[in-house]
Amino acid sequence: MKRKPNPGTRRISTLAWLMAVGATCSLGAQISLAQTPASAAAVVAAPSAYPDMTGIVAKTAPTVVNISVRGTRKVSTAAEPAVNADNGAQRSQEDEAMNNFLHEFQQRFGGLPPQLQMPVRGEGTGFIVRADGLILTNAHVVSDAEEVVVKLTDRREFLAKVIGIDKLTDIALLKIEASGLSVATLAPTTSLRVGEWVLAIGSPFGFESTVTAGVVSATRRSLPGDGSVPFIQTDAAVNPGNSGGPLINMRGEVVGINSQIYSRSGGYQGLSFAIPIDVAERIAKQILSTGSVRHAKLGVAVQEIDQTLAESFKLDKSVGALIVDVASDSPAQKAGLASGDVVLAVNGQPVDMAGDLSTHISMAQPGDQMDLEVWHLGASKILHVRLEDGKTLATAPALKPAGTNPSGRFGLALHERKPGESNDTAATGLLVDGVSGPAARAGILPGDLLLAINGLPVSTLAQVGDVAAQSGKSAALLVQRGGEKIYAALRLL
Repeated sequence: MKRKPNPGTRRISTLAWLMAVGATCSLGAQISLAQTPASAAAVVAAPSAYPDMTGIVAKTAPTVVNISVRGTRKVSTAAEPAVNADNGAQRSQEDEAMNNFLHEFQQRFGGLPPQLQMPVRGEGTGFIVRADGLILTNAHVVSDAEEVVVKLTDRREFLAKVIGIDKLTDIALLKIEASGLSVATLAPTTSLRVGEWVLAIGSPFGFESTVTAGVVSATRRSLPGDGSVPFIQTDAAVNPGNSGGPLINMRGEVVGINSQIYSRSGGYQGLSFAIPIDVAERIAKQILSTGSVRHAKLGVAVQEIDQTLAESFKLDKSVGALIVDVASDSPAQKAGLASGDVVLAVNGQPVDMAGDLSTHISMAQPGDQMDLEVWHLGASKILHVRLEDGKTLATAPALKPAGTNPSGRFGLALHERKPGESNDTAATGLLVDGVSGPAARAGILPGDLLLAINGLPVSTLAQVGDVAAQSGKSAALLVQRGGEKIYAALRLL
């Protein structure tokens, strides 16, 4: 029976059975990537005309390659979490759907071993970054592959070696035995502007060298489960098979690697996401020089600030990265960061949105020190944090509205949690029995655990009543659902 895919972001390499995924890492030579400096002049089209992209395509198309993979992978028949506990990488929807199918089959009919060896075939895209055959692509294109074949635009084919992969940022580096190849020009993502024209070249559904165009929709988009990458969002048509292909500006420079789409059907719906080339370069250079990748760790989960949350925390503007959760014994906790704090600047550079904090962390190295300007309980202060080696917690997901009938200013029916009454035995708070009014509109659900209001921890009904009486026209409620925490913004009457 064909299973209807769930809506959400999807990684986008073409699948024949399972999503093609890459080989083990090996040490690479200490050689820097070739890069041509970006031109300062921007091409601005006349208001009445679209930009002529034919010259850009003629220049860049020879640098784009088609990638075919073949192999096998182990698939568990037991239920598995959506996020890998070891590296923080989120499973693709295809992997999750297959795991769910096999788990349900095992529960219903039995007879399956704990793990199955499944064939893997798929296609993706990549682009050449050095004339001797160094190629960038997505990790999910080549991960666990036994054979990787690279096809150039002149129809030549090569067996590729996987130099290394980094699943957290979804970057992989390949090498083919060739010379004198056309090389893509890379440009810093900092020059990219919203509304700027971009084009994508790839192999959607196996149609090689397909060109699509659109504009940049956002430059620092944070996605649930991908807190380590500040994505470029575009409306250039990207489909399965485009994974690993270049996102190119109107100067013919690669500014990103097409990686994910938002889709309810599995195909393009106007929301495409690319990894900034700055992030990809940093990962590739680490792989080349050390054979592995180190990630800086702050140890926080963040969400965006809207007007209601800004009012709740007494901020003048809706800016900054709201700290939802702080990992135990993390650099953030050691520096004094707490849930309910808002990071306003890093090393003197403003943090306008949550993705800005991800950008700073993704470009830093373990051991780097950062000065954070933090809004804490209505006042600004500076915290000094030294980043460690590890992963950063994911961006908090959005709550979905639902409701029942309770009353009260917040629209909450609560009771003080008894021992063993929720899965998280360490959390202190109040369990939500029902919601209505502001709480329902904010997406709080029965069964959620209320932890704090406006940054102040609450564990008794009396505390909630006191805060409710003192709140103005808004309130920020920190709730926990399962293992995730998020601030819900309540607009009060």
